[in-house]
Amino acid sequence: MSTLSQTAAEPVSAPARSFLSVRDLYVHFATEDGTVKAVDGLSFDLERGSTLGIVGESGSGKSVTNLAILGLHNPRNTTIQGEILLDGQELTGATERQLNRLRGKKMAMIFQDSLAALSPFYTVGRQIAEPLMKHTGASRREARARAVDMLRKVGIPQPELRVDDYPHQFSGGMRQRAMIAMALVCDPELVIADEPTTALDVTVQAQILDLLKDLQQETGAAIIIITHDLGVIAKTADQVMVMYAGRCVERGTVKEVMHRPQHPYSWGLLGSVPRLDSSVETPLMPIPGAPPSLLSPPPGCPFHPRCAFTGEVASGACNTVRPDLPEEQRRGSACHLTGNQKEEIFSTQIRPRLR
Repeated sequence: MSTLSQTAAEPVSAPARSFLSVRDLYVHFATEDGTVKAVDGLSFDLERGSTLGIVGESGSGKSVTNLAILGLHNPRNTTIQGEILLDGQELTGATERQLNRLRGKKMAMIFQDSLAALSPFYTVGRQIAEPLMKHTGASRREARARAVDMLRKVGIPQPELRVDDYPHQFSGGMRQRAMIAMALVCDPELVIADEPTTALDVTVQAQILDLLKDLQQETGAAIIIITHDLGVIAKTADQVMVMYAGRCVERGTVKEVMHRPQHPYSWGLLGSVPRLDSSVETPLMPIPGAPPSLLSPPPGCPFHPRCAFTGEVASGACNTVRPDLPEEQRRGSACHLTGNQKEEIFSTQIRPRLR
């Protein structure tokens, strides 16, 4: 048998899966007014050691998506369909016992409101130590020592004393650092940070973001950052996913999306950010209108009622046909505009506004 024949007879190995793989995710909520389609056919991947930034207006499905990954939705009124694979393990349909084994150890979340997420009845140190005792069987003394060490790592002064304080005795920035310590105490492989810098001053924001980056370099964790702040995305993310009305409308590297965005919604987000080098009299450029109701999303492209470029699509497909995001392409946008049209509009109308 020839070498060519032997090569042809060898089985082709299946492509390696990403550490986190989400495919065709749907999250719907049953309400008295109807079904809310909070996430409507979302797919994305994330590798170890990488950071995915998810950006979009309130109500776009960012937090709902990540709560679905952790299995934190109420099953009584929530329908979840699709595939969520974490390191090859299917999370959709997993039992509460299975998810509890993963939460805190394999995956963890830094919640948006640290004051609401931390219990007022227990000390900060006890709340940091609890997942360590649960997942590793550490003794109280060992867990307390680890809690002190984690508080020191996240920059809390005098951690040996502050470990016995209650959440109300911490400032906003310190509570956020304590939340990070709690999320990372078991060295999870996936960290989801939901608006980790909300309500923090600029200096503390920068410290929190630097802390996440440093800890990622130490542990190799995959990180998802949910935010409205494009500056946070530019500083921390490797990949960017822009969400609108429960769908991904654009994805790419942070450089691609920030410097050469392809979707009109992304143009609007970037155009609405004030610039330090512009005159104080320069008006902001908000996106007109409001996000659609997810009880009854508009037909066609969900962004078309707010889009200034629907007239560029001669067929009128924006009003009737929902554009698809290229499934297998790392870079792409869900828009009926052709590639040449996007390039021309961005170069002549959008880029001059962003300079």
